Amino acid sequence: MIIQNEQDIQALLAIGAIVAEARDAMAALVAPGITTQSLDDVCAELLKKHGALSAPMSLYDFPGVSCISVNEVACHGVPDEYVLKEGDLVNIDVSASKDGYFADTGVTLAVGRANPLQEDMIRVSKEALAAGIAAARPGTTTANIGKAIYKVARQNNYTVIRNLTGHGVGKSLHEEPHYIFNYQERRESTLLKEGNVVAIETFISNGDEWVEDNPEGVWPMRTLNQSQVVQFEHTVILRKEGNLITTASKGNPSQDTGKE
Repeated sequence: MIIQNEQDIQALLAIGAIVAEARDAMAALVAPGITTQSLDDVCAELLKKHGALSAPMSLYDFPGVSCISVNEVACHGVPDEYVLKEGDLVNIDVSASKDGYFADTGVTLAVGRANPLQEDMIRVSKEALAAGIAAARPGTTTANIGKAIYKVARQNNYTVIRNLTGHGVGKSLHEEPHYIFNYQERRESTLLKEGNVVAIETFISNGDEWVEDNPEGVWPMRTLNQSQVVQFEHTVILRKEGNLITTASKGNPSQDTGKE
């Protein structure tokens, strides 16, 4: 989507604030002993309160309001009665729509006390997201975003997942540019324009560079050798005067570095 007027901006900020509220409320409850279904129920309640619709459920018949992925599941984890335990790594991905506008956001947390590897991967993924957002400027290309993300990953001795990407967003959940890779892929390089709305995602891995391709009807996407993946995501409006992050946490300025 490309912003056409102030109404577009305000509508995107509104749905961005809703998914950010749901993301942060769920993240605050992550602890040993809670089920992923209980977290999803919180998301469902908040979206209903604000008159928003779960994007994965409404568009793709996903069996959950949000995607909650644990450990080697890199994305599209289905909320269920799994009880989180100390040492788990959990990703919360919330996307929703209201009045025809969409936003998409994600956060990864350790359950209980983070071990040194988890703590470092979370730090690096946040830094990579900030770098990706800073690189996303009108007049540059999507490859520039991937280059910035990949540079942070490699400087810290991590890899990125190559078959999971960011994407355009706005009037639908997935739209042009369809692929914003976590590395510099020149063959899928789209020129970014003033007012482009994009979901920038980082997928930082401590081993695998690929997740398995699932047969139809199987949602969770796992790493091949049980590597852990840390994802962070923001929906961003690209502007020459500075990017506008629609999914920033409440109390933080909407225009920020992408760091939570």
